[in-house]
Amino acid sequence: MKKTFQDLTSLDFYSNKKQVKWLVIAFSLLIGAGSIWYTNSLVEELRERERRQIELLSSALEYAATTMENLTFINQEIIQQNYSIPIIMVDDSGNPIEFRNIPFKKNASAEDSVKTLEKELAEMRAEYEPILLPEADIQVYYRNSELLINLKYYPYVQLGVIMIFGVLAYALFNQSKIAEQNRVWAGLTKETAHQLGTPIASLMAWIDYLRNSPVWEENKEIITEMDKDVVKLRMVTERFSSIGSKPVIQAENLYEVIEETINYLRPRISTKVELNIHSDTKDLDAMMNKPLFEWVIENICKNAVDAMRGKGKIDIQILQDSDKFVIVDITDTGKGMEKRMYKRVFNPGFSTRQRGWGLGLTLAKRIVEGYHGGKIFVKTSEVGVGTTFRILLHGNHEGASQFITEGILEY
Repeated sequence: MKKTFQDLTSLDFYSNKKQVKWLVIAFSLLIGAGSIWYTNSLVEELRERERRQIELLSSALEYAATTMENLTFINQEIIQQNYSIPIIMVDDSGNPIEFRNIPFKKNASAEDSVKTLEKELAEMRAEYEPILLPEADIQVYYRNSELLINLKYYPYVQLGVIMIFGVLAYALFNQSKIAEQNRVWAGLTKETAHQLGTPIASLMAWIDYLRNSPVWEENKEIITEMDKDVVKLRMVTERFSSIGSKPVIQAENLYEVIEETINYLRPRISTKVELNIHSDTKDLDAMMNKPLFEWVIENICKNAVDAMRGKGKIDIQILQDSDKFVIVDITDTGKGMEKRMYKRVFNPGFSTRQRGWGLGLTLAKRIVEGYHGGKIFVKTSEVGVGTTFRILLHGNHEGASQFITEGILEY
């Protein structure tokens, strides 16, 4: 018992949220089915009780029609006590001679009342077989009372209300959770940018010192590469600062931004990976925050390198989709994935690497869709062949900046 409790408390609900969701749905359906079954049992019991009541009423009517004794008790305690079950008595020719609990319209004319009576009689004939009173040549038609009808549909109404309430509660809880996560995310990135500021400033000072020291000429290449890495650290700090606040979106030359990112990556990844950029034109602008978008390209390319195990080819294709959008397709020759994995690769914590954090593509999706108002998704993938990620960005056209600003999600 103790082991079972520990297993339950240590269950990773986020990683298994799909299974948990289906478990909750199955449990809810089970409760709903049980509620409907129980209510239907009550309905059947009440229906049988109403039928027995009509049979008793019919017997009383038949007795009253064939005896000359004092019938006051039968009339008051049996016949007149039916306040709920609609009944119509007809003669052997099918003409109504008596009725009770028929819902006539207020101030209805005689003609309308006759039509209402005929309609009710037709519904009663379709619902139940009549109770025959052969001694009096009378047939008694009836239907379920309003109470029985309401009880029959009550569980469905109840489940519908519970479902609507549950959906609303889940939506509110989910939004609250997302808002809380975003506040933590923004606070963490701002604090990270703040903490990185001091050591980066110190490293910049040390590099300036080395440039003016006697070791400069002998170690020029090494110090230059160190300077590039410090510049990169400054860019990372700027990225974190942008994540923690509303970034500035402006028109940038898409080809130049990607080329600059690729040139930085080439000496820092495996030499067995070939990086290529293809574009019909180098004069294509897109609305972006440059440091953040470079981060997206880096994350996708690094994931591609891991998927290819440090050997293969990455092709980046830049296209103009329309006057309003531009496309960036990033294709690798890695191990690929099945179609059911297309959306899961963007989930936080999802990684095929043993030591991977599973945040690279999550961050890329947040940046592209949350800050740029664009779209990122797996266009195609084939196991053993490779994968193509597609990024859609707004082009540099009139009204794009305002549209993106208004459409940015509050991350």
